Amino acid sequence: MSTDDQRAANPTLDDFATEVEAFFASVPEILGKESSKLTRSQTYRAALADAGLAGVSYPTEFGGRGLSAEHEAVFQRIATPLQPSEESTFGIGIGMALPTIRDYGSESLKERFLRPGLRGEEIWCQLYSEPGAGSDLAGLTCKAERDGDEWIVTGQKVWTSGAQQSDLGILLARTDPDAPKHAGITMFVLPMNQPGVEVRPLVQMTGVAEFNEVFMDEARCPADWVVGDVNAGWKLAVALLAHERTSIGKGQVTKHSEHSKAGRFPIPVEGLLDRASTAGRRHDPVMRDALAQAYIGERIIPWLAQRGVHPSVGKLWRTLQGRHVAQIAHELGGGHATAWEHDDTEADYWAYHVLNCRGMSLGGGTDEVQKNTLGERVLGLPREPGPDRNTPFRDLLKN
Repeated sequence: MSTDDQRAANPTLDDFATEVEAFFASVPEILGKESSKLTRSQTYRAALADAGLAGVSYPTEFGGRGLSAEHEAVFQRIATPLQPSEESTFGIGIGMALPTIRDYGSESLKERFLRPGLRGEEIWCQLYSEPGAGSDLAGLTCKAERDGDEWIVTGQKVWTSGAQQSDLGILLARTDPDAPKHAGITMFVLPMNQPGVEVRPLVQMTGVAEFNEVFMDEARCPADWVVGDVNAGWKLAVALLAHERTSIGKGQVTKHSEHSKAGRFPIPVEGLLDRASTAGRRHDPVMRDALAQAYIGERIIPWLAQRGVHPSVGKLWRTLQGRHVAQIAHELGGGHATAWEHDDTEADYWAYHVLNCRGMSLGGGTDEVQKNTLGERVLGLPREPGPDRNTPFRDLLKN
């Protein structure tokens, strides 16, 4: 291998940063006049993969670049403010499902799912929460029973983002009701496009149906699409949640001028400054203090990601920042933040985020769950009492 080839295979961090910046400079031309969100997101992912940037630290045999975690951090630093908002279409796959399969899946699962997932050829959803199992996720009742070369899945999931357009779901199901609730859970990859799966959209108060109910009535899953070991899914569930909280904690603060609802949390402080000027409050000392706090909070988000803090820290900080910024935006809007003309995209943009920010404190684990996690796993405080931890699941009291 020549010296130039060696440099290309393992570039310095500075050379790699230049490569990433050059790619993102070309993104507007790559996307061209693509109009639909799905087409734009697929075009972007394919171009990212062709440039060797879709899975910077993933093994080369599975479609990645095979570079270091430091190279991955460089990519994230540059990409986060520049990538198109349509990237959120693949957020669950790229940020949660694929890293979990990479870390815990069999070689056949890696071969089957990593490369097409990185290229944006398949869309994923997360089949975790149930009507009776949210913060107490281990109380889930969706069941999977082995039937020859398949698993038969029956149950209901809720608050499933993007299920209506997903090809695959990363599923938690109970496979041993005689084991304690944390011990009898298995993680699967479930094909979504089959007769046994019904998706029903849930319209939120924002007017958007991002979430769904998913009903599985004897849905079928190949026997070898189990991630990890049977009845050992809880450890993987926690690992995936850590990936989710890391993804949320990194944030994506993009240009306010795009006025798109997707991928806009927290609201960029840049937009707040313009809004304060319009409202005549940019020189109000109380408002200036609030804006300064918002700016500091925004700057902290990428710094937390660079330091590699516990995922719950980043997730908790980002949701607190989101609520703070949304409150400022609502105050600056006055009466116009409550009622506006139908075609006023500016007002619609801000109202969406004011309404949406509370929900962001719930997804990926509530603020209270994050604080419990930090108390127990970082500070070493005593765990909350759990009298049901060693009781067979079928013997537990249920709603």
